Amino acid sequence: MLSKQVAKFKIALCFSDTGGGHRSAVDAVAAAILDVASSEARGHEFEIITENIVENSHPINRRFVDLYNYFLRHNQNAMKYYYWLIHQLKPNESDLSYKYSGPYVERFLIEKEPDVVVSVHPMCNQYLARAMKQTGFDRTAKLITIVTDPNGEFWRGWASLDADLTIVPNDLGRNQLIAWGVPHDKIRTLGMPINPDFVKPPSMGKEEFRHHLGLYRDRLTVCINSGWAGGGNMMDIYKEMSAVKRPVQAIFLCGHNRGLYEKARRASRKSSIPTAVLPFHDKMSDLMSAVDLMVTKAGGLTSFEAIARRLPLALDMITPPMPQEMGTVELLVENGMAKKVQTPSDVVSIIEELQPVEDRSQIKLPEAHCLDRAGAIFDIARAVMSYCDPMYQPNPDHRPAENIS
Repeated sequence: MLSKQVAKFKIALCFSDTGGGHRSAVDAVAAAILDVASSEARGHEFEIITENIVENSHPINRRFVDLYNYFLRHNQNAMKYYYWLIHQLKPNESDLSYKYSGPYVERFLIEKEPDVVVSVHPMCNQYLARAMKQTGFDRTAKLITIVTDPNGEFWRGWASLDADLTIVPNDLGRNQLIAWGVPHDKIRTLGMPINPDFVKPPSMGKEEFRHHLGLYRDRLTVCINSGWAGGGNMMDIYKEMSAVKRPVQAIFLCGHNRGLYEKARRASRKSSIPTAVLPFHDKMSDLMSAVDLMVTKAGGLTSFEAIARRLPLALDMITPPMPQEMGTVELLVENGMAKKVQTPSDVVSIIEELQPVEDRSQIKLPEAHCLDRAGAIFDIARAVMSYCDPMYQPNPDHRPAENIS
């Protein structure tokens, strides 16, 4: 008897480590493809290749990435100048930039031979499209862009006219891309690419999670999240929490910032607030289920991971956010998903007025601008997989779980 043939495809997910959101999006897409493939693929196999291609392409690009992350940690006020500089120089569209970056991207394509190339970073798109043309991969492979900014105030690099498909979180992004010349029939509005873990039940109950960190099981818990880079005004906000009159405790996440970690540890020893200080946590989906409020900056992925967990947000506005984050702030505040922290002391009234909900999974999310599409990553995965082979169609009768509790 003849054995059944299995169709095998390669999907290359390309990004840059400017902050942590783009890597999170790549991890989310990879996890969702594996989830969908396990129940819907019907004889198809998918190999996932991930590559932080911007900084690997040339030392000059790595310097730009390092500078971006330096500003995130130490001088967020300077981010607006960095944003302006990149928009003026447009290195992702420059012939000179491609001269020193292109050879690496072309070698990557030739070596990996992907069937679909997915860009999850605005500075990757034009390099990848040009390299695919130079190597002839544009005739055999598809280029997909997944936008990770949930508003229309984003980097112009997201507008890739040569992409076969651009996936956007909502109508705000779609309208901006159309205004920049991307054909409307090459855009799909599916939602934000957040990890499947955030729409599945947590692996640990909130009381057990808190106890595991040495905190009270039943006390109001606030997460101070400094992000991947460990920046922002979180130390000042944390110190103001001592003025909160109701019983409260904190989890302070310091990201990849050793100096902040040491400062937070010293501050926690002097504080009356029970505090677990961590550099980062590798199971944020569980952490977000275990806390009652998260104070953070308005990063797109982090904000929408919190939305999937129905977690109230207090957004750091003390330093004006980057343009692509300001739109996220307004979107979330207008729809009742977040409050602004414009001075460190604002956190006091936000915590005092917070009314924790015992079972947040029952909270209905707003429909505006696709805020209710918490499980969008599965549809994003199906869209990517369908571009591997026109004969591939997912089985709609078998879907991964998208419940939270």
